[in-house]
Amino acid sequence: MRIGLFTNNYLPFCGGVTISVETLRRGLEARGHEVWTVAPRFPGARDAAPRVIRVPSVPAATYPEFALAVPWSPRVGRRVRALDLDVFHAHHPFLLGPAARRAARRLGRPLVFTYHTRYEKYAHYVPLTRTLVEAAALGLSTRFAAGADAVIAPSALIREQLRARGVTTPVSVVPTGVDLARFRPGDRVTARRALGLPIADPLLLYVGRLDREKSVDRVLLAFDRVAGTLADARLWLVGQGKESEALRALARQLGAGERIHFAGVREHAGLAAWYQAADLFLFASETETQGLVLAEAAACGLPAVAVIAPGCDEVVRDGETGILTKNDPAGLAEAAIGLLLDGERRAAMRLRARQVAEREFDVELQIDRTLQLYAEAQARVAERPGRRG
Repeated sequence: MRIGLFTNNYLPFCGGVTISVETLRRGLEARGHEVWTVAPRFPGARDAAPRVIRVPSVPAATYPEFALAVPWSPRVGRRVRALDLDVFHAHHPFLLGPAARRAARRLGRPLVFTYHTRYEKYAHYVPLTRTLVEAAALGLSTRFAAGADAVIAPSALIREQLRARGVTTPVSVVPTGVDLARFRPGDRVTARRALGLPIADPLLLYVGRLDREKSVDRVLLAFDRVAGTLADARLWLVGQGKESEALRALARQLGAGERIHFAGVREHAGLAAWYQAADLFLFASETETQGLVLAEAAACGLPAVAVIAPGCDEVVRDGETGILTKNDPAGLAEAAIGLLLDGERRAAMRLRARQVAEREFDVELQIDRTLQLYAEAQARVAERPGRRG
């Protein structure tokens, strides 16, 4: 099967959508399928994958590190048509998403859409009235989902939201998978030595973008409370974003600021060592559709303290693989302190977290379900009156 993945987020830009697309690409190619990735052009980017089509782009005004794809060009359009794709898989409802839809309809091929993001939660990046932007984001994403032949939702929350908004297109819950051979439990001391981290100190970890919608400031404030009880505790943040400098400034103001460390962006392939080295994962985002880093942490047997929020509560099993708490620094800190002081409970959670990851987040399950959806979408389009191709 020849499959086209159309994404506005791709390497070298780091984020959950990028990881999801790349995980899908690798998994499909491992099954023998020919996968083409259509993505924005990044200055200086060198593609390791053999079948990547870069589309002209411009820097986003409010997030210069992010490249906005110029939706189409005659040259790219001719190249995509020549590929004779069997399935067009859009990962966004704007920019390259509509371009994929036009090509799919012109060729009579199925359009599959993964609803990765709660777009209305990112309204602050658009320099317009927030309520108008939120309404426009909801309308655009809903219409795009309604016009697809199949929709993939990373969580049950997104499926139910789409149904409530009147989308009748078949929506299937398929979480982004985790490579369980790469993300697996490992020896804590070995991982810390490899990363140059203190061997004995309690270590709390955050992995993800350092952006406003991730509420990383609450992670720092929670850790400040944790450090008041556990004097040797340390917090490491792995990631980068627009809030990096503001968060560093906040850390300097806190009493435990010297024990808050910023590791910057790290290669995705090397994140497993960070999960293996940590004692606890801290996460405060309320804007997730799945919380991929929570699934990666679980695969490495790392218990999590996360907020009670959509996306988090579908990955963290409260009381089994971690603790879900209200989204304020005091609640996060109280839960974290309790687990850090109870090694026996953490050990039980480590085992349970890996079991849940094996049962629900194995990348092989994602690929199986996605291929089934592709086949169902192809059958649906084949029955459509006046089908071309």
